[in-house]
Amino acid sequence: MSRHQGSSGKGKSSGRGQSKSGSTAAGRGSESPKSKSYARGNAPVKKDSKDVAKPSFDKKPAAKKSNLDEIRLNKYIANSGICSRRDADMHISTGNVTVNGKIVSEMGYKVKLEDDVRFDGARINPEKKAYVLLNKPKGFATTTSEGKGRTVMDLVANATTSRIKPIGRLGRNSLGLILFTNDDVLMQKFTNSKKGVPRVFQIELDKNLKFEDLKKIQDGLNIEGKFVSVEEISFVDGQSKNFIGLKIKNTGSTIIRSIFDHLNYEIVKLDCVAIAGLTKKDIPRGHWKHLTEQEINTLKMLP
Repeated sequence: MSRHQGSSGKGKSSGRGQSKSGSTAAGRGSESPKSKSYARGNAPVKKDSKDVAKPSFDKKPAAKKSNLDEIRLNKYIANSGICSRRDADMHISTGNVTVNGKIVSEMGYKVKLEDDVRFDGARINPEKKAYVLLNKPKGFATTTSEGKGRTVMDLVANATTSRIKPIGRLGRNSLGLILFTNDDVLMQKFTNSKKGVPRVFQIELDKNLKFEDLKKIQDGLNIEGKFVSVEEISFVDGQSKNFIGLKIKNTGSTIIRSIFDHLNYEIVKLDCVAIAGLTKKDIPRGHWKHLTEQEINTLKMLP
């Protein structure tokens, strides 16, 4: 290195002087413009030297990262489409807004996207509304929980950046349509125990369904102290008597299995082919689609 800096003694002396200066600056912990410039050059700087700017690159980003999922309450309300930020501040100050069940009147209060924020008692969501219809294949659990193997969330992972959830359930070995959304109002409509939304299933049984059993299902069954009824049930045209079509206002497939278990039939195949008029047309198994504006409006108009 000294040979490269110059053949004269002066050049060597200059190199030694700079090296000493850089070492002294590192030892003191304060640096002059000259020593700082040299520390970035060829001088050997120890990894634990105070000249290495680790704190400024490690600590500050960590502080920012912890707040990335937080948003001001007035912005949260404005993004949900309720009103402007200025009007949101007014509603916050008058106690019209709750966060996780508690009234918040503090200006500048920050919330997380997963918090339960309610405006005049109704839950609101600042994310863009998304409506995704999946044609579920076998082998995927209908859950948002991790550690359950392959789930339906894996299939719609790239559908939207909004945090959508499945409405209702289909068993791991069941097939067919599942609707995903982050629209809480629509989700409540689907899961309303009194009204509900009709779904149509095609069912294959392990043996022919007796006509008297079909009539029992039509009339309703008492299963473990609970009355279970369906909208419609019939044999499938052109198929043997073990193929059944069933329409029910229910968000899960468990109740359907309990109906046939009660009558000593085993379900070989369960396929949801329609939800509130939405069908599997043009949706191959394992694929999804975004609902059109017309389809969304039709769902919202359901009683």
